[in-house]
Amino acid sequence: MAAETVVDKVRDIAARVAADRGLEIFDVQFRREAPGMVLRIQIDRPGPAASAEESVSVDDCAHVSRDLSAILDVEDVVPSAYTLEVSSPGLDRPLRRPDDYGRFAGRLAKIVVRGPIDGQGFFRGRLGGVDGGDVIIDGDDGKTHRVPIAAITRANLEVEF
Repeated sequence: MAAETVVDKVRDIAARVAADRGLEIFDVQFRREAPGMVLRIQIDRPGPAASAEESVSVDDCAHVSRDLSAILDVEDVVPSAYTLEVSSPGLDRPLRRPDDYGRFAGRLAKIVVRGPIDGQGFFRGRLGGVDGGDVIIDGDDGKTHRVPIAAITRANLEVEF
């Protein structure tokens, strides 16, 4: 079975398991690594997740891992031996969907763009949300920039202490 097919089937099952706990699936990967095949599931909590109390906990990961593992064993979705890893996207999480930029408005982020915008290839600053098809970012340079979502190649939250 192709890795893409495994990922699609696991994503469907994992989404049901996560939803039972008020969570959602952020990412599913199935890949060969040094120790063998790894099935990596990242779960997320809907909403701003601005504080540790609102984020995915270790207990959330453990519950989803246990429940998902049992279902995957019974349904025999993965055709080979694998290691299951369940985690959160992390403090420096990628921003992938347009609504992520609004969800994390006010947070520090770094955005890398396809070609220069305002003479820059990347922006670092506070997210100001989304306006139309543009991400608003109050840059470290003291200027507010409008970055077209279509021009973004990579974006991550920055860890703040």
